[in-house]
Amino acid sequence: MEDHPLPKKKSVYILPNLFTTASLLAGFLGLLWAAGGNYEACAQAVLFSALMDGLDGKVARWTGGTSDFGVQYDSLADLASFGVTPAFMIHRFALGGFGNIGTAACFLFAVCSALRLARFNVGASSAANKSFFTGLPTPAAGCTLACLALIAPRLPEVLQGGMGGIALVCTVGTAFLMVSRIRYASFKELGFLKAHPFRTMCQAIALFALIVADPVLFVPLILFGYIVSGLVYTFITLPRLSKLVNRASRNAEKRGDHPV
Repeated sequence: MEDHPLPKKKSVYILPNLFTTASLLAGFLGLLWAAGGNYEACAQAVLFSALMDGLDGKVARWTGGTSDFGVQYDSLADLASFGVTPAFMIHRFALGGFGNIGTAACFLFAVCSALRLARFNVGASSAANKSFFTGLPTPAAGCTLACLALIAPRLPEVLQGGMGGIALVCTVGTAFLMVSRIRYASFKELGFLKAHPFRTMCQAIALFALIVADPVLFVPLILFGYIVSGLVYTFITLPRLSKLVNRASRNAEKRGDHPV
């Protein structure tokens, strides 16, 4: 009998996956807290999960620990922490009174999260421009719903009375944004371990100071600004850039210039 070699065991990187595990743990605890009616704690857990999710990729790149296993594990954790947990929380918090419509909206959010992550995994290796995401990132969408529970007590009474409608619009809107073709900045080029202009450091410090001063107010504002930035870039900036490029190309043809 011929001996057949045993399949080679694949290794995994522990440190980046520990951050992913911490992100998943926060999402799981948030689910438990939402089930118990502690929506503020759930929202804080989702935000902490987003912090861990941001760090696991950074740690993987810093330590050279990127792997296909890590990518898949990260996506599964993201689906739980930013898809299922926020959808469950917002249903219990604001959309339960809408009956089947509220349930359908929350399910739509969870499904679009899964579709967004699947599309990202399929195109991650072939993406030509890594400076932008296609569609709203799932962590940003999940944190947006989480922030509704945090900021609701500070809204005027008129808006508090309409929180159900606000939550419904945000849930359905962020769901469709996740699977849209709208371009959102990835900030992957902003490495923490490389030199940046002095003004960049000042901007980072100012942003950090605002978040520390009043996180309940400024974190939702930052998320809202990020969502709007993708819409502005896709529907205003890109068409203008395209017109400028086409105009420059036509002018070059009239002058008889040839591209190098």
